[in-house]
Amino acid sequence: MKKLWQGIAKTLICMNDYDAMPMETPPTFDLSIVVPVYRNEETLETLAGRLTDTLKPLAVRFEIVFVNDASPDRSQEVLCEIARKHTAVEIVELNENIGQNRAVLTGLTRASGRFALIMDADLQDPPEAIPALWRTIQETGCAAVFARRRGKYESFPRRLSSYIFKTGLRLVCGIPRDAGLFVLIGRNMIKRLLAFDTQNPYVVAMIACTGLPTVSIPVPRAMREKGTSAYTLGKRLRVGWNAGKWVLAWKYDRLKNNRSERFST
Repeated sequence: MKKLWQGIAKTLICMNDYDAMPMETPPTFDLSIVVPVYRNEETLETLAGRLTDTLKPLAVRFEIVFVNDASPDRSQEVLCEIARKHTAVEIVELNENIGQNRAVLTGLTRASGRFALIMDADLQDPPEAIPALWRTIQETGCAAVFARRRGKYESFPRRLSSYIFKTGLRLVCGIPRDAGLFVLIGRNMIKRLLAFDTQNPYVVAMIACTGLPTVSIPVPRAMREKGTSAYTLGKRLRVGWNAGKWVLAWKYDRLKNNRSERFST
């Protein structure tokens, strides 16, 4: 599976000269920040600055892995400028748009930290919440810490559809209802995610389906101030459909395997 994600990506590193770390290699960093990028040219520079300002006081070795998902705007140009200013930045430039979740998994193949923090690039999720996520994963020993989103960060129709969708997924595989792609995960979770064999991944559900312990903490989420969401109604429906199919297929396989084990004993 790891080879699939690496085969999709063409890596462009503007200032740094690292190669991808094999999953078996001891981690180079304490923390890898994995950020999928699509139409985010207006927020990237601010995001990089806020990440750096937030992480330096933590006294951890960190890297920021931006995954440019074939963004049609100036995101790649902005990322290269950021990499010239921030030595901890690595850029993965994809040849074609593969979607947010696959871009995240591609970034995880490049992440060489003991932990990886996944977040969007639109600044709705505050980088300043990372220390709280970091403390929680250290104190609890959980495999993942979700940011439980709080606040009126999107329109009512979008909140309602998200609520219905997440409630359904929660019933099937235990996803925290307000969880999204602002989550801190450990190395074991990274390995589990990259081991899933699927062309239509939904990372939040995959984390829940690993069976590893997770926890969530409340984090305020802001309205989007710049740019427009890449998730149109049609795209949200497609993502929801694919996620639902993946979760149901996973549930079916699990039930089938359990039944086979009972009959074989």
